[in-house]
Amino acid sequence: MRHANARHAVVLTLLATSLGALSVGAIAAATTPPQAPAQSPIPGPVANTRMTESYVRMVTRDTFFWAWPMINVYSRRVVFSQLKEPGLLGGTVPVAPPNHLSMLHSYVDPAERAVACPNQDVGYGIALLSLDVEPVVVQVPDFGDRFWVYQVVDTRTDSFADLGKMYGTKPGFYLLAGPNWNGTVPKGISGVFRAKTNTGVVIPRVFMDDTPEDLKAVQHFVNQIDVYPLSKFDGKATQHDWTKSPTIPAPTQGGGETKWVDPAKFVDELPVVLKDTPPMPGEEVRYQQIQSVLDAAAKDPKLKAAMLDEAKKADAEVVTPLLQFRNYGIPLPANWTTQNNGAAFGTDYFTRTAVARSNIFVNKPNETKYFYQDLDEAGGRLNGKTNYTVTFTKDEMPPVNGFWSLTLYNDTHFFEPNAIKRYSVGTKNKDLKLNADGSLTIYVQSTPPPGEKRANWLPSPKGDFSLYVRAYWPKEAVTSGQWTPPPVVKAKG
Repeated sequence: MRHANARHAVVLTLLATSLGALSVGAIAAATTPPQAPAQSPIPGPVANTRMTESYVRMVTRDTFFWAWPMINVYSRRVVFSQLKEPGLLGGTVPVAPPNHLSMLHSYVDPAERAVACPNQDVGYGIALLSLDVEPVVVQVPDFGDRFWVYQVVDTRTDSFADLGKMYGTKPGFYLLAGPNWNGTVPKGISGVFRAKTNTGVVIPRVFMDDTPEDLKAVQHFVNQIDVYPLSKFDGKATQHDWTKSPTIPAPTQGGGETKWVDPAKFVDELPVVLKDTPPMPGEEVRYQQIQSVLDAAAKDPKLKAAMLDEAKKADAEVVTPLLQFRNYGIPLPANWTTQNNGAAFGTDYFTRTAVARSNIFVNKPNETKYFYQDLDEAGGRLNGKTNYTVTFTKDEMPPVNGFWSLTLYNDTHFFEPNAIKRYSVGTKNKDLKLNADGSLTIYVQSTPPPGEKRANWLPSPKGDFSLYVRAYWPKEAVTSGQWTPPPVVKAKG
């Protein structure tokens, strides 16, 4: 009897264990969501599909606007690839073969037309990147207390490297590599930055006072700035005397910016740029759509002609109006505008193209905050026939860790030559006169103001012009929007 009970107990135990396992399995089965069936790739445009001209025009118009900044940057690479050595184009602006640097040793010459809204607060240089050919080494000297920042952007004009005083970057050598590079980082490299595209731009900026003494002192730092192919890196710092840069003949051009994007070449240049610039996540469908239209146009001359015609129209009707600052941006008090995503545009295609058209190669907001103005306080177009004042109160000077400036540009966003060769005022100027209450009034007019006011004169051209505030390494009051520039007021009398 005792053995029978024991066997009975074993059976009950096994049964309970089985039921428990079954219950756990049942619960798990009941709570585990069913597996979704494998998703098939979403089909794209079907090859050899007949397309209407109106559809091709629609896609072309949108694509031209979207691709405008990328073609702008890539075109510079193509042009610079024809250079044999670094130099100054027309003696005014630095240019160099891709993966090499050319550097100014002073302020930019007012005659330059390669980049709209040039900066007269810094010595700067430029290097076009061909990262599919080879990575490059960026050389950073010890700038001490002097403000500096290297802007590093890809084909989309988005930043992919943080190099500057605001980042606490240490002197040394830094490597810029393309998306497909799999080489070995050599000893002596302090940091590596990866681009998402094969083409890019490096623009070093180094602050200098508007004095002969500082122009001489800054040469020590400027001459140690360099960008060169990785194959030339030997762990030793290079030096250049940029005052001896040769002059490279410049083509004859008009008063506006060099036309880096030519609608007549758009259809032929676009496929090259698309291949050079991989799609961002989510852009794959856009690339497929564009390619389908390009394929159709390659087989039908009429469709290609329609694309070229539509590109020309889009350039005139959609892109060109964005030269005017008042046509885009975030509205601020007193008719100023700004943008908060410079060099970090992502999918904000409108702002990306607007900035590229009006003042390409802007820094990220934490590096530099930009404020744009086409209008006076009352909404009238700024024009040299009228005298204006811009007054910064004692407690409302631009709050910056670096420096600030107020720059004037003519109607094509370049400097207008004037008798005193002054195109901006700000931190660099040591002779500005404060008012009795500690405020600073800038006199913006075409003729010099009387007496001591002349020290604060910012000459204007006879026609329309724009004003532009730069706040380098801005404090939180600037980046948060708490501080904005003062109004541009018509002068009394």
